[in-house]
Parts: sequence; structure tokens; C-alpha cells
Amino acid sequence: MAFSAADLQRRHNLEGAPDPFPSLVESPLPKTRNTPQVSSELDTDSHSAFPSLAASTPPAAAAPKTAWAPARKPAVKQAPVFADSFTISSMDLSNSGKDGKPATLGEVMKQVMAKYKVKLEASANQKTRQTTFHLKAETQKELDKAKRSLLALLSPVITLTINAPVSTIASIIGPKGATLKQIRDQTSVRVDIPPRDSLAPNGNGHASGKVTPANGDDEEDQITVPVTLTGPQPLAYEAQAMLNQIISSKTSKSTQRVRDIPGHILPYVLARKAAFLAAAEPETVSLALNAAEREITVNGEREAVGRAVDSIKGTIEHFSSSLTSLKIQLPKRQHRLLVGKSADEILAKARCVVIVAKADEQSDEVTVWGASTDLATGLGAVMEKANSQYIHEFPLPGPIALSKQLLQYMLRIGYPKTLSTAHPGVAVYTPDPKVVEKASILNIDIIGNKADVDGVVRQVSELIGKLIGATQEINVDWLVHRFITGKNAKKLKQFHEVHNVHAFFPPESAEQSTVLLVYDPMSANASPSPDEKKRHLEEVAKEILKLAKDAADVKSQTMTVEKRWHDAVVGKNHTTLNAIIGEDKTLSIKVGAEANAPEGEDVIVLRGASGDVDRAVKEILSIIESAKNDEIVNSYSTEFDIDREYVGRIVGSHGAGVNKLRDQLGVKVDVSDELDDKEKESGGKKKKAVHQKSKVQITGRKENVEEAKKRILAQIERLADETSEILKIPAQYHSSLIGQGGKYAVRLEDKYSVKITFPRQSADNGEGKTREALKSDEVLVKGGKKGVANAKAELLDAVEFEKEANNIIKFTVPNRAVARILGRGGASINEIKDETQAQIDVDKASDDSAVTNITVRGTKKAIAAAKTAIMAIADQVTEETTATVTVESKFHRTLIGAGGQGLRDLVQRCGGPSDTKAQAGLIRFPRQGDAVMDEVRLRGEPKLVAKLKAELEKTVAGLRDRVVLAVDIPAGQHRALIGRGGQHLNELQDRTGAQVQFPGSRSYAQVGEPENAEDVKDVDAANIVKVSGPRAACEKALEELKKQVKPAAVDGPSTTVTVPLKYHHVISQQGAFFRTLRNYGVQVDQSVQPAKSAVPPQPPANGSAARIDDTEADASAVQWEVTANYQDAEEGDSVWTLKAKDQAGLDRAEKQVKDAIEHAGRMSHVGFLTLPDRTMFPRIVGSKGANVARLRQETGADITVSRENSTIVIIGTENDILAAKEAITRMTSSGGRPQRRNGPQD
Repeated sequence: MAFSAADLQRRHNLEGAPDPFPSLVESPLPKTRNTPQVSSELDTDSHSAFPSLAASTPPAAAAPKTAWAPARKPAVKQAPVFADSFTISSMDLSNSGKDGKPATLGEVMKQVMAKYKVKLEASANQKTRQTTFHLKAETQKELDKAKRSLLALLSPVITLTINAPVSTIASIIGPKGATLKQIRDQTSVRVDIPPRDSLAPNGNGHASGKVTPANGDDEEDQITVPVTLTGPQPLAYEAQAMLNQIISSKTSKSTQRVRDIPGHILPYVLARKAAFLAAAEPETVSLALNAAEREITVNGEREAVGRAVDSIKGTIEHFSSSLTSLKIQLPKRQHRLLVGKSADEILAKARCVVIVAKADEQSDEVTVWGASTDLATGLGAVMEKANSQYIHEFPLPGPIALSKQLLQYMLRIGYPKTLSTAHPGVAVYTPDPKVVEKASILNIDIIGNKADVDGVVRQVSELIGKLIGATQEINVDWLVHRFITGKNAKKLKQFHEVHNVHAFFPPESAEQSTVLLVYDPMSANASPSPDEKKRHLEEVAKEILKLAKDAADVKSQTMTVEKRWHDAVVGKNHTTLNAIIGEDKTLSIKVGAEANAPEGEDVIVLRGASGDVDRAVKEILSIIESAKNDEIVNSYSTEFDIDREYVGRIVGSHGAGVNKLRDQLGVKVDVSDELDDKEKESGGKKKKAVHQKSKVQITGRKENVEEAKKRILAQIERLADETSEILKIPAQYHSSLIGQGGKYAVRLEDKYSVKITFPRQSADNGEGKTREALKSDEVLVKGGKKGVANAKAELLDAVEFEKEANNIIKFTVPNRAVARILGRGGASINEIKDETQAQIDVDKASDDSAVTNITVRGTKKAIAAAKTAIMAIADQVTEETTATVTVESKFHRTLIGAGGQGLRDLVQRCGGPSDTKAQAGLIRFPRQGDAVMDEVRLRGEPKLVAKLKAELEKTVAGLRDRVVLAVDIPAGQHRALIGRGGQHLNELQDRTGAQVQFPGSRSYAQVGEPENAEDVKDVDAANIVKVSGPRAACEKALEELKKQVKPAAVDGPSTTVTVPLKYHHVISQQGAFFRTLRNYGVQVDQSVQPAKSAVPPQPPANGSAARIDDTEADASAVQWEVTANYQDAEEGDSVWTLKAKDQAGLDRAEKQVKDAIEHAGRMSHVGFLTLPDRTMFPRIVGSKGANVARLRQETGADITVSRENSTIVIIGTENDILAAKEAITRMTSSGGRPQRRNGPQD
């Protein structure tokens, strides 16, 4: 049923008012989605209770069809439309009018539509007297704003109160007020939270009274704070729901305590902790024990805490009724063996609890608790523990004052711990402090094995004997202790060095004035004389009393100061009070209740040095006077109204704006919402409704307050001149306009004093994720009119430039060409970028796609050149195919070859490319971790892949037919068969097609065991040669090898010569001697090789055996050291066996060896000639060692030129080595050939 506007006006008593339902759209209303109920009394979501009415205007008729052609719909993409509807049962328009007159419904609707750019329609139900509103907007954000504004204008203003626990207030306010501001902004409801100190105490549990725990639980007391909500009815309920959600989330957890658990039941309760945790499941709780108060605290989810507490209480009740006790008397000293770990062991063993009398009680009573059936076992366990160790009571000598001094000294130096450390099986216990206060005799209990305890007793007795007459107490006011120990710490240390006296000051927190002086009994220079001890103690006491007197005389003073000034004296975090007390802290200041003065809390009590007290009193009076003056000066306050829309900009993000005013001008700025209907608006212009006003209150110095007001009004004036403009800029240019890190956008903002907002990633509701509702191709510029115009012009100019320089072209290339386009490490693509100055992005190809997308950005010329270069590479990559060849892993190394040479040769044999880059990827062998290790993959041009596959299969077939055979060839003939540089071996392998491995080669062990290993098992391993390859090739190679083997020569004559090991180095001449013997046809076998070189080490540079000419560090400086030969040489002989082809060669070799032994015996000295550098060594050595050989022949000395350093070693007689040294020196100085020793020497 449809109603006209006139019908609705009559039903709402609004006759004569303008038509409240003007026609807004020409299309029927879209189907609306359900929305939450806006009234607490009615379910407005129910369309059966509140049916939507048709629009007041009939839908427009459909356009007639044309006979010429079917009508075409425009190709423009339409923006999404968001719609909503809600129903109001009663409207209150009294708050929406002007000049005290209520506004009509139509005026309210026009106001909302104009402000939020939404489409709005209304319909009424005559029977239920309810009005339904339908809204449509381009964004969800504008839709929600319009809905809230309409509800605020049409609904009555109500006030709600929520009693929030004080613990939740911080969560309601949020960090820097963020949560509270969000609630206010979202609902337009005023939320008032009174200051905590303004709450009057009462007993109702709402302000400061204690909450009575439900069901008698000992839950933490909670204070509640009344939070007031004022605003339109539906929005007030919405704000109430948001606050209740915050409160419930913070109060879902609970803490309860089970107090005053009987001491004999507490151990049984602790043993059942697992049961209590199980009772709380599935939630978890935490249990905490306060042993001193005998209470257990349970924390966690409220219901779980209740279950755990019930379980604990049930356990306590069970044991309260089931336990009985038995009392016995045991000496006090044995009580120490029944507490702590021992008590736990008794409980575990006998299920009984043992309770001993307190240490400060005189009673010897021990109580055993347990079930009646367990008491006998428990008593036995107690007696066993009580007699388990030997206990010795060591009484400290009296009177009691001396006993306390001895005990204090032992505790201050940690003597009990020292004894326990020195005697691991012994525990030393000192009296409890409560016992010390009222005892007449003090005992030390020593517990352990008797032998160990006796040793400790003797040690303690010795210490006590040394301490007799070695202690003294003096009284020094505790306020000056810090002065003495601080400024005179060095002097106190000197007391021990000079007088052997320690001074022990009590802890500052104890506020005790007694200082203990002890003549150190453990010092090495301690005197046993009582008179000497007394003299030193009195001298130190005199010095300390003098220091205390010099510090100052101590006095106390009480100041009467009103409580309201105490905070000024104390300061934030006690900073002001700490400044007054000073760094030395020799002054005590107690403020208010802390002073515990009979005058009440309006006092400050000072105690300390007279001068410090007087100074502090003056400073406190000055602080109070300044606080009073500040209160008078800062009492000036002013108030003024601003439009609420400017509040957020004035306050700033997280209060930054008002905080800046406070820091710069020292003023306090408070902003509150006002709902005064009677406020008038001036200027004749249409203003916002009264409830859109906010009140600003500024407090502080008058001149500062006025300046702050001036700044705020000036800012509002600038905001009023503010305009905004949305620029249509395609999203592809946004990143270039923003710049790296936003530097370009920030520069424009700073230059023109504007705010530029680019859209972010779109959300699901069609809006950008920004405060403003921006589409993906929109940019918002906000600020002063002139600044916006200039920023707009510069942005549009930048866009034109980007359009020219930021052209984009997209194309695809086959996936197989991507690797070639990118190049190794991106080399190819980077080269194209550098040459064309274009930006190139290669997308990652998907698994189901055969092509890859490439995007090129830049100028038209650059992107054309880049595309041409990329396509040229892609065209070079022809169609590829792949194939696999099964190759056992044992053949992989053979196929690959050294450094991959085998694969390169294989590719070239098949007509493949010779370039290693082009060869990469043609053949891929399995790698570590691959699932299949015997498949070789081939990829490339089909013809080449086919050839590679055929060649591989052929090669692998040959390898599979490969055998390994062994042949016996004497090791002495191996060198001849291999040939110089392996020439003979390579020729043999080429002729036969087999591989021959001689012992000692790297591949010898890798070839594997030969098939005919049984045939050569008795052959020397050094004579076995392995031949591998196809069987026919191996047999052919074996036949040739056997033909080349020469028959063994008939053994010739031989003899032996004994050579001292120390002569080996001189005789061998680095192997030249043995080569000479081989020329005679003689081979030498040595029974023993020398273990170390016979050449002695080079002596140090500053030794007496040589002189170093270091007067001038020039290039000709040399170093010469001489030492005796064969010193510390290896002793022993080696038997040389000489084997010759004939007797003549043998005789000649034997004579050569004997002459060499005789010559070595004459070589008595070793000279070390060190040159500045090695540049002259080639000249000294000569061509193929000719110069060194000549020098050896001329001088008779053995000359060795080092390859590692610049030292030349010369061995021979003393005259020979000097002659060789002179010849080498002349050679290096003259730069010519060495002079022969034909004439006399200089």
C-alpha cells in the first residue's frame, strides 16, 4: 500500500509543511540488505513486522523499442551501489531545527543527502506508525555516515550510565585516548568518565567500596566508575554495546585466593596440584603459593578458577576431618633435621606431616599429623630423621652483648658458608634473628658426621679465641653513615691497612646507629696481645667518631604543610624530593602519612645534618611558594566554541596538536562536546545544528591562554578556507608521482601546504583503504584554495611527462627462450636495459602456461628497441625437445671426463655448438638428492638431441661390456712402457681402445678388481698393471704389453759399503751422486735412510760466530754465519748395497763411494750466506747450474742455493767455505762472472 506525502503529513501532524518525500530517483528501489536493529524496543530487521513500502513516485516507463536497431546499452562501467534500510517507531525533530523551531522531515532528509551525497527515500506504515528509510551510496563509508547522521537528527537524546570496573577504564580510554575517540567518532555520542579522585566513597560497590564476592569467594576487590553516555537513542545504545564488549573482554578472567590454609594440611594440598589443574580443564589456570600467609592464589578464566577453588576447598575439608595428630618432645637442635627437604621426604615415605615449634618459641614440641593408620610409620620416620646426623651446639661466649658482636662478625664475613664450603658434609646454622633479639645465650648448630663436625668445632674455637678482646661497638647516628662510608671510604680502608681493624656499618634500611669494630683475626700481621687489640680499636673508634662529628650535628624538624602541596614537594616519580635530599642521601624526609606524626598528614618531617635540614626547609618553602604562585597565575581560563568537524584537526593524531600547545605555551587545552539546544548561530548563513558544536577550554597564564586561543582560531580559519579537489590520474602513474619513500609527494605538500592522498589497495566494499573514499584512479588534494590549484597544476604537468616517458608495452615469449633472454646472472637482460634505457619486467611463468609475459616501460623509442632486442633472442631459440638415457651412476664420471671434457667432446662429435654457454643445459646428469640417479636428460634442438642420445647409448653399451684384466709386468719396466710424457702409453691405448692403469696412478684404485685376480694373487702388487675396456680391446692390449716386456737380466756382481748416516746429505749432493753411479750401471739399495738432515740449523743473527755489517742498510749488505758441521747429527750407519752389470762398473762405483765418505769427513764447517734479496740468485746459479757447479769444482765446497729464502748454504773445510763465500760475494758485487782462483787472493 502506497502513501502520498500529504497522507504522511496528516498522520504525523505536520500539515502545511513542505513535502517531506520529494522524488529523489527515477528508478525503483533496489533490494536492500538486512541491517542491525536501531531501537532497543523493536526488531526493525523484521520485514514481516515492518514491510517496506513502495516509492512515492512510480517507476519510469521503459523506453519504446525502435524498429531500426536494438537499443545498445552504454559501455561505461558502473560503480557499485551500496544500500541499507532501517525503521524508526518514533521521531524527535525538536533538535534538528533552527531558531527554536523544529525542522520538518523533508528538511532533515535534504540536509543528509546534500552533506553525504546519498540517495534517501522514506515510507510509512499507517497501522504501526513506523517510518522506514532506504539509503543508497557509492561507498559503504558514506552510507554508514549518512545513516548515523539521520538517526542522530531524528532520534531523541537520552543518557545512559554504565558502572565499569576501575581496572577496565584504561582499556576503554585506550592508548592516548584512541579507543574512546573511536567510539565518539563512530557513534557521535558523548562519553564522560569522571576523574578517579572525584569519586565519593560509598558502600554500594560502585565507586570506592569493596565488592562483596559472589558465593563467598575471595575475589579481588573491584571499584566501579560510572561512565555516562549522552546522545541519540540508537547511537547511545550502540556505544553502550561497544563499551560492554570492552568491559566483558577485560573481566572474563578472575583471581581468587584460598586463605588461612592450616599448616598441617598445606603440604597435602600442594601434593595434589595436578588434580586442581585437571579440575579446571579444558581451560588452564595458574596456581601461586604464598607460604608465609599459607594461601594459594588461582588465576585464569572465571569458570575454570571457580572449579579449581572448589577442588582446593574440598581437599582442605577432606583432610580437616580425616587427619589426627601425635605430639612428642625433641631437643630444639634436632628440629633443624625435620624441616625443608626432610619434611618432604617424611611425607613421601610415611604420608605424614611434621610440624615443629617456631624458632623463637621455647617449646620443644614436635607434632606429627596423618591418618590414624599412618601415625606409627610417621613417628618412626620422624625419629629416624631426627637421629640421622650428629649435632653439636656451640655456645658463643658471653655476655650476650659480646655473643651478638661475634655472631654479627661471622655473618658479615659469611663465615658459616665458608665453613660449609671447606667441609662439604657439614652444615652450619646460626640463630634466627628473632631469637637473637630476646635470647640470653646464642648457640651455633653444627650438623654432619662426627669427625667432620669435630674439625669444624676446632676451627670455630680457634676463631673465637682470636676474637676475644678484638670487638668494640660505637654509636654513630645512622644518617651520617652514608657520609662516612661514601666520602671517607678510602680512609676506612686505611684503618685496616694501618690498624688491622674492620668497621661494619649496619644496612641503611635498618636505621640503626651501632657500628661494629673488629680487630681482624685472620690477618697475617694480627697481634695476639689484648692490649695491642684494644689500642688499635680505640684509635679507630676515635677516628670514626671524629668523622661523624665533622659530618654535622644531626637534628629533626617538623614542618606544617597542607596536603595539597605535597605533590609539588615530592615531584613526579619523587624527582623533586630526590633533588632536595641530594646525592649523599644523608637527609631523611618523610611526607604526609609516611611521617606517622601525631599532628596528622599535613606535615613534613626532616632529620639529618643541621645544615642539610635548614637548607631543605628553605627549598621546600620556596617550592610551596612557587606552587601557590603558579596556581594563581595559571588560574586564568577561557572558553569558546568551534565546529565539531574541526576538533580532530585541532587535537591532532593522538593529541599531538594540544600537546604541542601545552609544551610550547604551558597551557592546558580541554575539548568537550556540547548539546545545548539554545546556542544561537550568527552570520545569517546556514550553520550546522547545535549538537555539532564543541567547547574548547584553555587554562594557564593569561597571556599564554590568549596566544593559544589565537593560534587555534587561526588554524580554524585556515581550515574553513580549505578546499579539496579530486584529480583523475590513472593508477599506473601513481608510483612515479609519489616517488621513492614518498619524496615527490612530500615535496609538493611542503611547497604548497596541502595534503595529497593517493588510493591504496582496494577493499572488498569498493573503497580504497584510506580515510577518504577514493577510487583507484583518483587522487585527493586538500588544503588552501591557492595551494590546491598550484599543486593540481604541477601534478597534471607531471602526469603528462609520465605519459610521454612511461609508455608500456606487453608481449609474450616462449618459456624456452626466457633463460637465453635473461642470460647468466641476468647479464643479457641487463645489457638490453643499459642500451635502451628501458625498464623490463619478466613475469614468472605459471606451470600450465607455455609463454611468459614481459612488460617494458619507457619512451616509445626505448620500448620499441627493447622489444626488438628481446624478440631477436627469442627467435634464435628454435623448437626444443627432451629425451632421457638410462646410464648407470658408475659410468657417470667416465662420461663426464676431467673438468667436463668428455661431455664437450661428445657434443662436438655430434655436431653441437663449441661455445660452452651454448652447450650448457644440453646434457644434465643426476645430482645429489635427485629421486632417480640413473637417468641422463637431454634437451635441445631435436636433431642434435637424437644424435646425442644415439652416441650416449653407444658409449654406455661399450662401458657395460667393459672388463678389467691384470698382467704381471716388472715395476722396473713400467717407466719404459709409459714413455716420456706418457707417449708410449697413449699410443698403446689409441691402438687397442683399452685403458691401461699402472700402479701409482690416480685412477688405478677406481678401475676395480680384475677378473683374473686369482691368476696374479701371488704377484707383487707393484708389478700388477690393470687393463680396462671392451674384452677384445683388453685382450689385444695385454698381448702387446706382454710382447714389450723384456726378460729379467741375470744378476750381476754386488758388494756392500757402510756409510755413516751423518754423511748422507753431503755424499748424495741432492741426488747427483746416485745419478752418477747409475751411469756406471750400478743401482744402490740403502738399508736405512737418515731421519733428519745432517746440516745444522742457521745460528741466530746476533750470535758470536758471525758479524753483520748493519752500519748502513744498503742493497749490498750481506749476512755471513759459520758453524761447525755434524753437530747434533744423527748417529748410526747405513749399509749400501751396490748392484752392477759387470765387475768393472762395480769397482769404479765402490771407489767413488769410499772417496765420497773420506771427502765428507773433511767437510768440518757450514757457512750460511744471506743476501738482501733473491734477485742475484739466477746469476749465481747460472744456466742449468753451471756457475754453482764451477764454484764447487774450484773451491771444493758443497753449495746449495735455497728455493725458499735468500740464504745460500756452503759446506766444506773452513778455507773452502770462505773461498766459496768470497767468490759469490764478488759475483754479486761486480755483476760479472766469478773469477777463477789461479792467482793469489787478496
